[in-house]
Amino acid sequence: MTAYQDLMTFQRETEALGQIAGRLGWDQETMMPQGATPQRAEEHGAMANILHARRIDPRVGEWLEQADASDAVAAANLRHIKRSFDRTVKVPARLASELAKATSLAHRTWAQARADEDVASFLHVLQRVVSLRQEEAAAIAGDTSPYDALLDDYEPGATAASLGAMFDALRPRLVALRAAILDRPAPAALTGTFDEAGQLALSQKLALAFGYDLINGRIDKAVHPFSSGSGLDVRITTPTNPTDPFNCFYSTVHEVGHAAYEQGIDNVHLLTPIGSGVSMGVHESQSRIYENQLGRSRAFTGWLYGQMRDTFGDFGIKDEDAFYATVNRVSTGFIRTEADEVQYNLHVLLRFDLERALMSGDLALRDLEAAWNDRFNADFGYAVDKPSHGLLQDVHWSEGLFGYFPTYTLGNVYAGCLHAALHQAVPGLDGDLAKGDTSRATGWLRANLQQHGGLRTPIETITHAAGTAPSEAPLLDYLEAKFSAIYGL
Repeated sequence: MTAYQDLMTFQRETEALGQIAGRLGWDQETMMPQGATPQRAEEHGAMANILHARRIDPRVGEWLEQADASDAVAAANLRHIKRSFDRTVKVPARLASELAKATSLAHRTWAQARADEDVASFLHVLQRVVSLRQEEAAAIAGDTSPYDALLDDYEPGATAASLGAMFDALRPRLVALRAAILDRPAPAALTGTFDEAGQLALSQKLALAFGYDLINGRIDKAVHPFSSGSGLDVRITTPTNPTDPFNCFYSTVHEVGHAAYEQGIDNVHLLTPIGSGVSMGVHESQSRIYENQLGRSRAFTGWLYGQMRDTFGDFGIKDEDAFYATVNRVSTGFIRTEADEVQYNLHVLLRFDLERALMSGDLALRDLEAAWNDRFNADFGYAVDKPSHGLLQDVHWSEGLFGYFPTYTLGNVYAGCLHAALHQAVPGLDGDLAKGDTSRATGWLRANLQQHGGLRTPIETITHAAGTAPSEAPLLDYLEAKFSAIYGL
């Protein structure tokens, strides 16, 4: 066997073990008994030790030196393995194991703290997570900044400076659009109660409408919606709320976007480095275009209106146009995952700035809640009323995912570019969506982006699919056109 073949045989086992480790996380969110947390932390730590040892195995370095890339697929696999090897070899095994244990424990503590509105109990364990991630970032960074080292975990090639410049360009037009909208009469809000069985039945129908393969996937309930897995085993979760079925429906569509990306990758790449999404920003572009540009469009919401009437009867919205406005209603609120398209990115920019300050040491952990509340008040114009609406609302920091939040807004930017290209490439798309048929839209995304997995870098992936380099302009143009029409601006 050649060095490349030896390396890929070894890597397939590493990828398989990584999938098993991910399944432990899925189980912890959905089915694990509450009392199992200490044991699960040990299990996460053990898996982290095994994976770390494989990723820094000296044979990997030797194979990388000897391997030749015979084609673009081999070159991409080697690029991913080398990047992982070069980063992981800088992280002591002890640190990798401690991080896995600490985040497993912190996750369950966060969930209880959120339920109890108890920031102090969460900060006690978060301090350990922050310290370990700072240690890891310092080990990896080299000539780059520690925060950029963390960001590179989720969006290879991105820097805080490049994202900061993009976000600075987004903020003024978003703030101006938000102010203009909130100065206009708001569409009717959804009222009443919607039974859980009906919500879950319709959420499954939505998942199927957007191409989710339930032979190789499943949908479960969880407080925080997420997608897990790749290849032949991709799972999503969704929440329910008796007074807010949109949270269930659009969480489902959002997570199906992630899942469809993983299911759409050519199976020839199964359990290889390019057999999963190339970055979290690109991943988020799929979930956001499914959820927003397609799922919240006038055409698709017309179909959804009929489905809701069939499921729940008359629920107080008079017609499809009124329903479209209700679905896209801009209103005050605290929760990022429930935010409308106009305000969502303002939530992300808040977190981006705070976590950079936290990781650099410019913001002390004891001051984090006050900093959050002050920034929220400045950006949104009203005060956080309780911790679960503020610092405790997101799971990410408990899991050590510093550098993850900016990829949400980057995904929105990418989605804006893809949506502009999609409408050029697929004429008459609104007619399909009005029938609940997303197949041409999702088929275009699968052919031009999803099937290739990690073949290209993130920016190359978007540029290849959209036909132009990423820019914030298409997203801003889309938002201004859509909401100006809804609100008569």
